[in-house]
Amino acid sequence: MDITVSINIDAPAEDVWQSIVDIDNCMEMISTIIAIEVLDRPKEGLVGLKWKETRLMFGKEADETMWVVDAVENEYYRTRAESHGSIYLTRLSLSEKQESNCILTMCFEGIAQSYLMKILSVVITPLMKNSMKKMLLNDLRDIKSFVEKNN
Repeated sequence: MDITVSINIDAPAEDVWQSIVDIDNCMEMISTIIAIEVLDRPKEGLVGLKWKETRLMFGKEADETMWVVDAVENEYYRTRAESHGSIYLTRLSLSEKQESNCILTMCFEGIAQSYLMKILSVVITPLMKNSMKKMLLNDLRDIKSFVEKNN
């Protein structure tokens, strides 16, 4: 399953970047995040940052352990999570339109790994895609609201 969503934010890309990499305080920004526990913090940069995130998904609490696998400051970072027989990759990227305006894009990819998930994904993906897209857009709207309010 591949989903890409974008939103325009009335703030400089650097301000948006500072907000989206502040993993410790994501609960203040994204309404569905209930708890964050940083598990491993690199000495410098983002790559290797690992955390456990608890969020409300489909009316239930869900825990995922995620880590940053790739990043270019003020441009993008990519996370990875592995659970339920799948690998989940998410990329948050910024492109500046003007000095005080940018586009934040979130790309989500779910890759079934186990035999069971490969079979189930054929059935589940068409049903889940719209729900996942709405969830990702809600995250972007929360980020936009947070950044624009605090800018």
